[in-house]
Amino acid sequence: MATAPIYCTHKELKRVFPQMDEFDQKSPIYGWVEVSTSKYAAHDSGIVTQLFADGEDLGPAQSAHTDLNVEGEWFYNSGEDVCYYYSASTPLDKLMEGGEEFTTMITQYRTDASRYLDSRLDPNLPKNQLKDKSGNFDYMIIRTTALIASTFMIKTKDPASEMAASFMEEADKNIEALNNGGAALSWQNTSDASKGVIRDVTYTGTVRPVDTRGRWSGTYDLVKVKIDTTGGAIGTATYSVWVKNGDKLGMNEGTQVVTTEIINGDYQTLANGLQIRFAGTNFDSTAAVNDTWEIEVTGWAEEVDSSSLKHIKLTRKYQ
Repeated sequence: MATAPIYCTHKELKRVFPQMDEFDQKSPIYGWVEVSTSKYAAHDSGIVTQLFADGEDLGPAQSAHTDLNVEGEWFYNSGEDVCYYYSASTPLDKLMEGGEEFTTMITQYRTDASRYLDSRLDPNLPKNQLKDKSGNFDYMIIRTTALIASTFMIKTKDPASEMAASFMEEADKNIEALNNGGAALSWQNTSDASKGVIRDVTYTGTVRPVDTRGRWSGTYDLVKVKIDTTGGAIGTATYSVWVKNGDKLGMNEGTQVVTTEIINGDYQTLANGLQIRFAGTNFDSTAAVNDTWEIEVTGWAEEVDSSSLKHIKLTRKYQ
């Protein structure tokens, strides 16, 4: 059976909530008494799923307290609520804590948040398309999951936390935007997708594509634009363009459709009904050979999956 995906990593969660390390939920265990040589017991310890001595994870519990005979071994008797610990030195001189290993705890919060987000998203959103073209989850999904996980974590210590409330408020707004089409995931075709989205691939010069106009008449492609043979100022530098063929997208140099065209600063030919315009940061700007851009395009006739345009009902009031 396939494992349901977790939408954010430990690192991504920490970027959203840098203070997360303060929410380690280990609890000190006191009242240790020696019950036999080197064997100690703490009564009314509360459930202990993992035991730590001075921050050291003591590993898995033994099967019974009678099995304890090696330094650091432990056992929790859930029926009697007693934690047993074997050590040559008294635990009274150590910081003894019970709780979950931090990374394991964070993984559970991330998992819980991902399943919670699943339950809140419109069922018509295909879960296997929450990723971008690189196979990574869209940032909107990552951030929303991290906000939910942070909320769950904070509320275990402070149920009335204003920080938790603000995190959940942002998460709710994100979910609402995803469900009503106010935010688009990368797989969704938006109403302006036929104009193309320009992204830097390699950019060391100071001249770059800044705008497109027209409508892409083909189907999906990643068009490649490159300063190929001649760099320099506008009026000197040249660019080339590649689009897909039967085997490759444009970024894989499928078919070259523009070859060493001189950049003039006006709208110039791209491909399939689109034009492109280059500009620099100032009058002395220059293009660098091998600077490359991808332009992600979708055909103008493709169905729009997400749009901020909404239908409203109009009525005329007669006096």
